[in-house]
Amino acid sequence: MKKKILSLTLIMALTASLCACGSGSSAKKDGQTLTVLNYGKYIDESVIKDFEKETGITVHYEEYESPEEMYTKYKAGSIDYDVICSSEYMVEKLINEGEVLEMDYESMDNYKNLDTSILDMAASYDKDHCYSVPYFYGTLGLLYNTNEISPDIVSSWDCLWDPTYEDEIIMENSVRDTFSPALISLGYSINETDESHLKEALALLKKQKDDKIVYGYYVDETADAMIAEEANIALCYSGEAALAMDENENLAYSVPEEGSNLWIDSWFIPKSCSNQKAALQFLNYLCKDDVAQKNFEYVEYASPITSVVENQDAEVLQNEAINPSSDTISRCTLFTALDDEQSAVYTKLWQELLSN
Repeated sequence: MKKKILSLTLIMALTASLCACGSGSSAKKDGQTLTVLNYGKYIDESVIKDFEKETGITVHYEEYESPEEMYTKYKAGSIDYDVICSSEYMVEKLINEGEVLEMDYESMDNYKNLDTSILDMAASYDKDHCYSVPYFYGTLGLLYNTNEISPDIVSSWDCLWDPTYEDEIIMENSVRDTFSPALISLGYSINETDESHLKEALALLKKQKDDKIVYGYYVDETADAMIAEEANIALCYSGEAALAMDENENLAYSVPEEGSNLWIDSWFIPKSCSNQKAALQFLNYLCKDDVAQKNFEYVEYASPITSVVENQDAEVLQNEAINPSSDTISRCTLFTALDDEQSAVYTKLWQELLSN
């Protein structure tokens, strides 16, 4: 989401509001502060306010657009973040770099609310369950207009290269997400690091752009554009698709048969943390049943909190855009961390695509 981003104006307004709500009398009790970094539009604002009131901890809340941007902000060292949420491959990268503190799960009474099957999946990037707390998960797929596109068309990634859909396809403004369908279509892994194979994927993406199939490279604008029916197919995250489907009954979601990315966004405590106790309090609070329910209703991504799933009706449970089925999950792969050299290759090719 990973993944749904506020406009700059809304970010500034939200940040100001969240900081202001921590300036009340409850926050002054002990003078504690907590600096949080998260994807945009990825938490119910009232959750922050209620946490501040309950604990007396002032939350300084910041947002970012992509995992790569988060990494750059953190590594710059200008702000000492206490707790961060990001995608699994970036969490893994920072763990490998020794930038993540171990969790004291015993101090988190609500950790028991997490679905153990999600924790098992998280072992791919946090193998000993020492460093992270899953927050939301989902898939990368295709949101489409059922009045214009039949389900069989979006059952394969091939539709993204079909000139029939000139100026009708939205791609993600995210390097690994947009490279994924190209790599899969070529028979490669979404974790491909061979530069020659990545250049093949780049050529496919360049042709897509040259053939004027791409309507735009979006992140936060995707749902709005699809709701307004400005485009007919969009590469997007499952939860974002669910929100768009709520607003336009003509929209549906598909994960192509060739497979896709399964992502897990997780919280972690970085080495820059100056208030580990408060960070653990915050994470424990997010794992409360009622708090997790509130965040789910706001974000509409699959929640790892067992009670949230148990409270869903049959229609929501069967909605692939919210809860990926076991069959879908079996066809998907999690991203793995890239080292600096591999990241540089992806960045170079991505810039080449956008400047093409």
